[in-house]
Amino acid sequence: MNDSYCIFEIIYNTMQQSHNTMSIKTLCAIAGVSRSGYYAWLNAAPARAQREQQDREDFEQILAYKMHGYSKGAKGIYIALLHMDPPVVINLKKIRHLMDKFNLSCPYRGPNPYRRMAKAIKTSSVADNLLQRELKHMVHGSSC
Repeated sequence: MNDSYCIFEIIYNTMQQSHNTMSIKTLCAIAGVSRSGYYAWLNAAPARAQREQQDREDFEQILAYKMHGYSKGAKGIYIALLHMDPPVVINLKKIRHLMDKFNLSCPYRGPNPYRRMAKAIKTSSVADNLLQRELKHMVHGSSC
């Protein structure tokens, strides 16, 4: 997360300790954050918990990730969810957000190295003149 989130958490944990004699004002001044920011963070805790719960529920639905035996990317998951019965509609950006959050990744296949090698070999080869054709070379603007 960001730095202030960690600082606010440290202040909160310090205040929960029984042997703490410092006030919130002092702790915020030492940490270099505002008291209003700390209290805003404290009041937003239920909303954060609810968002986290919603993310976990959505992630359970996204585990169609391993559907059909192989991993899918964000677009594949989106399409798989749309084809479920009943269809599940989750925004593509949210799917990407959840994949980042829960370290879900889809392996990149990449090009076939054998096909690439065959293409590279083909471009430099010249075919034999089996028909024995005598082709005329055209000079720009005139014919021979």
